Amino acid sequence: MITQLFSIIAPVFFGAAFGFVWARLDKPFDAEFVTSLVFNLGTPLLVFSTLTKLNTDPQAFADLAMIVVVALVSFWLISVVVLKIARLDLRTYLATIMIPNTGNVGLPLSFLAFGDEGLAFAIIVYTIVSLTQFTVGLGIASGSFSPRELLMNPLIYAVLAALLVMVTKYQLPDWIADTAHIFGQFAIPMMLIMLGVSLAKLKVTSFPRNIALSLVRFAMGLGVGLGVSHLFGLEGVIRGVFVLQCAMPAAVFNYMLAMRYKNNPEEVAGLVVTSTLFAFATLPFLLAFVLKL
Repeated sequence: MITQLFSIIAPVFFGAAFGFVWARLDKPFDAEFVTSLVFNLGTPLLVFSTLTKLNTDPQAFADLAMIVVVALVSFWLISVVVLKIARLDLRTYLATIMIPNTGNVGLPLSFLAFGDEGLAFAIIVYTIVSLTQFTVGLGIASGSFSPRELLMNPLIYAVLAALLVMVTKYQLPDWIADTAHIFGQFAIPMMLIMLGVSLAKLKVTSFPRNIALSLVRFAMGLGVGLGVSHLFGLEGVIRGVFVLQCAMPAAVFNYMLAMRYKNNPEEVAGLVVTSTLFAFATLPFLLAFVLKL
């Protein structure tokens, strides 16, 4: 078990540590360009390649998507109650606690822990969470909802194209499948490096409060993940991936939205850093737990 855990954790720590050290050494890194490249090219092609290559059942996609929505609604309700009790600003903290980092951390971990099958399920979770980020998360940060922002998200079209291939059982030409696979593969390592770079540049403020909120994010994610997976009878790899994704730390993208809309970015940055470091500290125990589910 220890060897298995190390083989899963080592690439995650290496990628994040490399990005962290690279940024600390003040090496050139165009974060805006890399983020745009991963978001607009790498991740959509990774989604398309994985879903079409494994011939995932469209019904399984729909079922898991619905279950993820139930989990996100649960996150929303619990987060609102906690923040109301703590008398903290909903606009600043709600999306950060509610929306887990199913991309930068969740996708690599799911792939390393559960292989291609785990990555396919993780991508379904990531897709729904990402769309939530660009609807609910964007609305919370900006104070309004923009359908244009959602329609500009290339992830939607990658998922729709993959679903079309899955439903029609169309055999993709090799040149399309190979191109999507090659250019989709760079997304996972770049997500980890980007995470490290982000952690190196963000500053922690209000440490005690952020530790408490990080505990809320982890406990809520793990509790909801276990409860919802039991409620819907998830088993095996799909259950492990679902619980793992639910327990991920606060998403880095929340900080980007806070910066964009001037929504207390320093507070959001502190929570993102603290929850990510907390997640790394508890990662061996979390992985050992989900691998036994």
